[in-house]
Amino acid sequence: MTEPVVDEPLLEVRGVDASYGPVQILFGLDLTVARGEIVALLGTNGAGKSTLFKVLTGLLEAQAGSVRFAGTDITNRPTNEIVERGMVMMPGGRSVFPTLTVKENLRLAGWLKRKDRAAVAADEERVLGLFPRLRERYGQLAGDLSGGEQQMLAISQALMPDPTLLLIDELSLGLAPTVVGQLIEVVRQTHETGVTVLVVEQSINVALRLAERAVFMEKGEFRFTGSTRELVDRPELLRSVFIAGAQAGGPAPTAATNGGAKGKGKRLATASNGASSNGSAAVLRSAPAADAPVLLECRDVRKRFGGITAVAGVDLVLHEGEILGLIGQNGAGKTTLFDCISGFLPIDGGRILLRDVDIADLAPHERAQAGLGRSFQEARLFPSLTTAETLAIARERHLLSRGFVAAAFGQPLSRSSEADVGHKVDLLIELMGLGAFRAKLTGELSTGTRRIVELACLLAADPAVIALDEPSGGVAQRETEALGPLLQRVQAYTGTSIVVIEHDMPLLTGICDRMVALELGAVIAEGTPAEVLDHPRVIASYLGTDEAAIQRSGAAIS
Repeated sequence: MTEPVVDEPLLEVRGVDASYGPVQILFGLDLTVARGEIVALLGTNGAGKSTLFKVLTGLLEAQAGSVRFAGTDITNRPTNEIVERGMVMMPGGRSVFPTLTVKENLRLAGWLKRKDRAAVAADEERVLGLFPRLRERYGQLAGDLSGGEQQMLAISQALMPDPTLLLIDELSLGLAPTVVGQLIEVVRQTHETGVTVLVVEQSINVALRLAERAVFMEKGEFRFTGSTRELVDRPELLRSVFIAGAQAGGPAPTAATNGGAKGKGKRLATASNGASSNGSAAVLRSAPAADAPVLLECRDVRKRFGGITAVAGVDLVLHEGEILGLIGQNGAGKTTLFDCISGFLPIDGGRILLRDVDIADLAPHERAQAGLGRSFQEARLFPSLTTAETLAIARERHLLSRGFVAAAFGQPLSRSSEADVGHKVDLLIELMGLGAFRAKLTGELSTGTRRIVELACLLAADPAVIALDEPSGGVAQRETEALGPLLQRVQAYTGTSIVVIEHDMPLLTGICDRMVALELGAVIAEGTPAEVLDHPRVIASYLGTDEAAIQRSGAAIS
């Protein structure tokens, strides 16, 4: 590994403040990064990590303080000038041009050397060597790539300019373990060539496997700077801030650091003693009876996009009171199956039954009225409404009176209806631990808190079945570890059946009664979590062998 040179920092941040309008986000930040380091920037959702990256790259103006890079003051300099000096950022999310091909995306990323076609071609060949999959997809539109392939393309774009300092915002967001393992290895290889890396990562276990030094942020300030091993021993920092009860009765999880074993050949253990495998205390809930009635059933469901089969004859059963996990590689057809179940995509064959009634021809809102709730990979809320107002709107379909005249004149049925909604909102806020956020606008909430508000909105409709699409996506690790017990509490309290897509294996194994694994749109394994995760095809196509990638929350095997 490259030895960092500590004489002169490559990056030096002094007293930086930054705001979005009247809301201050960063408060007097001081940070140094030496040449040759990999530094992990960790913190709670909404701590200001991505905001700091925007300030460093000139995308957001620093209102106070200075940023020096390679000995030059670059505070509030134009972004293109900062990139030309050697600081390049891979933004969080899918930062590609979806209507352009892989080839065109890479050519655009070579803009610094646009007058030297040979140099651009050499850089392109270099990044394609890191990601052979992109070579196979060279002529395809970026928007048609799987999530993992889009992340590979995003990193490739950031590597095209030969950066001196690479900023990575959310490396593993929404990605399968095999893809995360591959990306970790590419970042390591890049670092070994002399590139300095500053990485924001929600999974502490992933970040600490990469980094030698960690910086922890909370509420726009740095609360810790030191070695990764020191941070692991600070459970008061690595806690859940936004989800109540994260550590209730559970030990503080530990994580493998950069100096630990690579985890080859080790399999993920599932808890068998009632404790959640992600380190948080499990909520006691009874497993569904073997003869529990079927609430949701897919029979030979098929979906094609042109000549591409996205869902290939899937059979799936969800019982009353059951939590079912759905796993698979990016592009395996999981979200497409959810879109078919919830009515956002018409199926090309098969049947979808909810309480023994075929709902395949119903519109999405009709399926919701029939008792089917569905979340998305990003929480879809009303940003200008408060949490309480958002929950009240989610309860709308159960209003006894919707008349404007009745509401204006305060007629008894209208008052009774409003009281019922208010009571339900109070119950949900108490159940989900949202009391501190009741009067806050949802647009001002962190990613983790918005996820919980979204789940509360689903519960407001009293669904029989909830389909959750990557509930931990973009959520800090301790929030994820608290999410498992919360979902179990919700299921035990409401009796709702849950089918959940998730890449965080400790979270999923801690809550699921059964798992189903998909590959290329078809079911390849089904059974208990232990049975599915030990299936050879699941290991080969999905899990891989990098334990940091598999155990994104909880205790990584070291």
